[in-house]
Amino acid sequence: MRLSQFRFDLPLNLIAQNPTKRREDARMMVVHRHTGQMENKHFRDIIDYFDDKDVFVVNNTKVFPARMYGRKEKTGAKIEVFLLRELNKPNRLWDVIVDPARKIRVGNKLYFGETEELVAEVIDNTTSRGRTIRFLWEGTEEEFRAMLEKLGETPLPKYIKRKPDEEDKERYQTVYAKHEGAVAAPTAGLHFSKELIKRLEIKGIRFAEVTLHTGLGTFRPIEVEDLSKHKMDAEYYRIDDTACKIVNRAKEYGHRICSIGTTTMRAMESSFTAQKLLKPSEGWTNIFIHPPYEFNIADALVTNFHLPKTGLLIMSCAFAGYELAMEAYKKAIKDKYRFFSYGDALLII
Repeated sequence: MRLSQFRFDLPLNLIAQNPTKRREDARMMVVHRHTGQMENKHFRDIIDYFDDKDVFVVNNTKVFPARMYGRKEKTGAKIEVFLLRELNKPNRLWDVIVDPARKIRVGNKLYFGETEELVAEVIDNTTSRGRTIRFLWEGTEEEFRAMLEKLGETPLPKYIKRKPDEEDKERYQTVYAKHEGAVAAPTAGLHFSKELIKRLEIKGIRFAEVTLHTGLGTFRPIEVEDLSKHKMDAEYYRIDDTACKIVNRAKEYGHRICSIGTTTMRAMESSFTAQKLLKPSEGWTNIFIHPPYEFNIADALVTNFHLPKTGLLIMSCAFAGYELAMEAYKKAIKDKYRFFSYGDALLII
């Protein structure tokens, strides 16, 4: 398929700027793949669509405060530094994106904090805006992490046109986040409150956890018309034995597997057996799922409403079927569903 087939006009006022008051109060469109039926519900109603021994697979990655503001030595020019991933813990080497990038050269020092509590040195150019930096820090790892926490900001996506506040620290994070490493929240999971999870568990629904550290590449607009030529950035994932046992037992007994989010789906589709069972593995995945694609593990998907021409929209279309998914998006715009990270949910069953 071609990228231009995933274009649609999205009114900017439908991009959610804030989360709903309570997580499960977000709206949810339910799309039935086999009948084409579409329903308007709320996320809390998800409990009505699943039964005892069905499994929800979630991504337990944790977002860290990846956006920092520093100053360049000598000129004092303000620089935004976005931490992408840690390359080497002992040497405190990080892959980052700098903005504006023009004047940031190898050898430059960057100063962070009111009293310059943290200093970094640029040691390599990786792409036009990408750099490798080394933090010059004498203290312990714990103290270094505390300093990043203090100086960093919740990395809300650029489409959210406001400064992050205290509430975002909690709300741009799933209630089951455990393993730090994501620079973007796995947004489908943001709709679950602890109370809703409890109610689902009482009904007999099991939860399995996988980890995929969402990188910026997840949101990057695709620039090639021929989708088979698009290259995803690799992201770290891990699927352990416990998750595999929960998922595979459910599959063997004919129960349903619901992937909570596209990142969870990409992790699972990176690690399955010939019998279409989930297998334990850990590593880096750059899988890009686009139609036509046969899914191996999940038979239901919870996701948000995504922006045009993104890999997230394209995967939703691969799962629901292109025509049906685009029809659902038309309806979402007409019915004023909220889009993007803090927006409403789409359940495809």
